[in-house]
Parts: sequence; C-alpha cells; structure tokens
Amino acid sequence: MTQIAIFASGSGSNAENIADYFKGNPDIGVALILSNKQDAYVHERAKKLGIASFFFTKVEFDEGTKILDVLRKNKIDFIVLAGFLLKISQPILDAFSGRIINIHPALLPKYGGKGMYGDKVHQAVIDAGETESGITIHYVNEHYDAGHIIYQVSCEVQSGDSCDILAARVHALEYAHFPRVIEDVVRELYMRGDIPSNEKGRIG
Repeated sequence: MTQIAIFASGSGSNAENIADYFKGNPDIGVALILSNKQDAYVHERAKKLGIASFFFTKVEFDEGTKILDVLRKNKIDFIVLAGFLLKISQPILDAFSGRIINIHPALLPKYGGKGMYGDKVHQAVIDAGETESGITIHYVNEHYDAGHIIYQVSCEVQSGDSCDILAARVHALEYAHFPRVIEDVVRELYMRGDIPSNEKGRIG
C-alpha cells in the first residue's frame, strides 16, 4: 500500500476529507498527519480518525532529521500539503523529490507566493475585481506556489461576494477535487515506478 502523510497547520478539514476518501482503499491510505502547531485542531481530527499525528518545531522542520525519521518509521511514500503554511525544507524536498503536492486556494500563478494563504488570498482576489477564482493543485519545489501545476478548476466570483462566501465556494472545490487528484497522481507515480511497491526504495 502507498502510505500518505498529510502536513497541515490549521483545523484540518481537508486532511479529514482526504482521509475519509481513502478509508478502506486497499492501495492508498493516509498513515500520518503532521503539523507545525501543537494546538492545531488537525490533531483532534487525527485522533478521531485513528491516524497518528506528530507535532514538530520550526527548527526541527528546517533541520529535517527528526521529521524524516518519523516519515521513515511510518513507511511514508508520498506527502500532501493541506493548509500547511511553511515552505518545505530542503532535506524533505530532497528525500521526497517529485512526491510532494500542495493545494492553493486560487488560480496560480496569480495570488501565490509568500504570505498568500487562506483569507488573504480570497480578499486579494475580491479586491482585484476578479470574476473567477478556484483551486490549483501543484507539485512542490523550493519556491512558494511555484511547482508544476497538476490540476486547476475555477469558480465564479460574484459581485458583492464577501471573503467568507468566496472561501466557502473555493473550499467546496477543494473537497470535491483534491482527494481524486491525489489518487490519480499517486497511481501515475506508482505505474512509473517513482513510488516503490515494497520496502526497497523507500527513504533511508
């Protein structure tokens, strides 16, 4: 089975949606949830889902060794960022090259980059007078929101939309599309041999 780790910084609604999607799947499963915030509600969601969760500090994240040890012990093959606010550190990028994807709540390359997350993105879209927004699912590299785009889908930005209304519309797209795209990417990588079919080839 291909084991997924989800990195999240907040409430973890996307993480829960992804875990629910793969529940009972014989080929792909969510094995671990990690967060840079000890009090993030995602840890409570993980507990309810019966999935191990792990908190790490910024120093541990940048250095990488402790996190890679946890990923190795849990036999993780693939990483999903779901509302995760830190730029992925180089040791993790090196260990999981081509096996980390992220979701962004706008149509990249617009409204991406450092500091552009959550309501900040939605408000920027509204302030610019855009008529559409949406989601972008992309591979992760050393730059914020700059990896190869895998999938985009749009929604309308209506006159008079508040940040909350637009956020709800974008969240609906996230819940509907992100798990399916994860599954498609994992299966493609597996077929190409970029995700190992057994213990050989895992990190470490």
